[in-house]
Amino acid sequence: MSARPDPDPRRARVRVGVGAALVLVLAGLAIAVFLTAVTPRGSSSVVAPGPGTSTGMPSDPASATGSRIFVHILGQVTRPGLYQLKSGDRGVDAVAAAGGFTDAADPASLNLARLLVDGEQIIVPALGEAPASGAGAVSADGIVDLNSADLTALETLPRIGPALAQRILDWREANGRFTAVEDLLNVTGIGDATFDGLKDLVRV
Repeated sequence: MSARPDPDPRRARVRVGVGAALVLVLAGLAIAVFLTAVTPRGSSSVVAPGPGTSTGMPSDPASATGSRIFVHILGQVTRPGLYQLKSGDRGVDAVAAAGGFTDAADPASLNLARLLVDGEQIIVPALGEAPASGAGAVSADGIVDLNSADLTALETLPRIGPALAQRILDWREANGRFTAVEDLLNVTGIGDATFDGLKDLVRV
């Protein structure tokens, strides 16, 4: 037995209107979910990129506060340059801001999980290329820069052998730049006596 048509056309129009509104609501929810999924969670701004990359100073008000840091990333990344990132960002965020690794990059040369520090420079080597050792790590008066020194430079310091020099490099890789010479006390194997012999021979 077939249903008879609704004799009241106004009720029919109401049902059609409610159905159309429901479709619009569902479509809006779907668009919102899609935008949430594709929007990056972090933020970065290009300050001074390499050749061929457009520039643009950040408009985010937070950039005027201490929550922003500057990181210079070079070598085998798609867009080398100076980037503005957030405090708490890690190595992987710097690489992502620079467009990711090139096909020639050696990703294993970097600790992508370590926290970034304001003012640091990251150089991504190519596969088979020796990591940058940091020119100028030792000044003319013999002072060693803890943030650019390699194993050889660190071993010029008194009471620093290969094992302890490697622990200093490991600490720097895990924690970012030394911000004060006193950070050496956080390196396993460096106590007060060793530090007293080093503090006037190093800089950050």
